[in-house]
Amino acid sequence: METTLDFSDLLRLIDERSTAFRAAVAAAPDLDVRVPTCPEWTLFDLVRHLGEGRRKWAVIVGTGPAGAPPAKSAWDTPAAPREREALLDWWTASARQLLDALRESGPDRGCWTWWPASQSPQTAGAGARHQLQEIALHTYDAQLAAGAPQPLPDEVALDGVDEFLHTCCATTAPWPHRPATVDYHATEGRSWRLWLSADGARTARLATPDTEPAADASLRGTAGELVLALYDRVPVDSLKLDGDRRLFDQLLAWEPEE
Repeated sequence: METTLDFSDLLRLIDERSTAFRAAVAAAPDLDVRVPTCPEWTLFDLVRHLGEGRRKWAVIVGTGPAGAPPAKSAWDTPAAPREREALLDWWTASARQLLDALRESGPDRGCWTWWPASQSPQTAGAGARHQLQEIALHTYDAQLAAGAPQPLPDEVALDGVDEFLHTCCATTAPWPHRPATVDYHATEGRSWRLWLSADGARTARLATPDTEPAADASLRGTAGELVLALYDRVPVDSLKLDGDRRLFDQLLAWEPEE
């Protein structure tokens, strides 16, 4: 069974996706262009959101174990500037703060996270893993706004499906519909199953998916396509879908309360 990305790989890929995000913003016609996948945001809004979030996570990681996220005053300065070159430098500094905090902490140090009931640990390593996906997804958003979307890199996308299911889907909150199983198959040769029941949602990779009982629904595509579908960037109908389609609508609408 494949393992998740090493911490050093996560840092390398965060740096690479951060550079790609900067390049997409630099290539856009202007900062007021709308982001099709985040229609309420301009490109400036997207940069501000991503930069502020990385500064916040730098403080979260640097603080270590905590019962609550830091106050906004700990991470929201300086404000994102409006001029493009200054904004690009502000973004670069934001990404650097996150990477510096992660390097200083290392993967095993505990920290506050919003996913205590998931299957992902509350550690800086798990935080780095999710930060990579945040930056990669918003890099795609920025590229789309600039008119030049690119597929997610394979190693980012493969880890992204696994990370989403373990962090964003897995929960101890009861599934409010009939029990079900949902499979996700990446054409690169990796598969996952999500079990949904009154006990919550749990996930695992399938070592031999062809020998498993059929799921109630399944989705197949490249890992990058699966990530975009999981984050509601593309419709599930754009991938190969088998079984009960309503399950994907129910999963998208589900907001578990712990």
